[in-house]
Amino acid sequence: MGKQDAPKFKRILLKLSGEALQGDKGYGIDPIVIDGLAEEIKEVHGLGVEIALVIGGGNVFRGIAASTQGMDRATADYMGMLATVLNALALQDALDRKGVDTRVQSAIEMQELCEPYIRRRATRHLEKNRVVIFAAGTGNPYFTTDTAASLRAMEIHAEAILKATKVDGVYDKDPALHKDAVKFDRLSYLDVLQKGLKVMDSTAISLCMDNHMQIYVFNVTNKGNIKRIVMGEDIGTLVA
Repeated sequence: MGKQDAPKFKRILLKLSGEALQGDKGYGIDPIVIDGLAEEIKEVHGLGVEIALVIGGGNVFRGIAASTQGMDRATADYMGMLATVLNALALQDALDRKGVDTRVQSAIEMQELCEPYIRRRATRHLEKNRVVIFAAGTGNPYFTTDTAASLRAMEIHAEAILKATKVDGVYDKDPALHKDAVKFDRLSYLDVLQKGLKVMDSTAISLCMDNHMQIYVFNVTNKGNIKRIVMGEDIGTLVA
């Protein structure tokens, strides 16, 4: 598959980690990074691609990390969900400033800040050319934002999940620690589960496998990569 003139997808779900927003700061939200991401999303949106987003909260609060320190897991997860709302509002603001019509829908109701998650309304927003950001995960503890991304992708009938990471695909081991790490261009869902590869958690992968939802894992820190995938370029790793 080479390049093509028209976008490969009509509707995508972009999964961003909270860490993608922190830049080199190590925590919080870097205004320059979030502005750059908003610019890339705007460019892809301008191609006529309908975009939904699920964003993590790891740059503000990590529920799993807190639960290992003795905090009740459900409480920690709810705090993590609230962190994703902070990120969603920040990204909405960045997109609004670039003239992209955006809606945030939260799985935990907070009507002063954003809409409640309603599937049909989300789909309608996408049809009306609005970017939709899904916040607060699934609204349930013990589920990651990866699982939320898989679930929302099915619900809105997205054609693919674009999983943004800091590495250029999936490797057999951590490329930052091992120089001989081998990158996979393509993997099956079973490969990911059996080899214990850190693409998404097993719940998210199983959900995608059962519903034939393809996942593209790519490096979001390389400018223009979101557009490259949407235009059909071979970058990153495809799980299908």
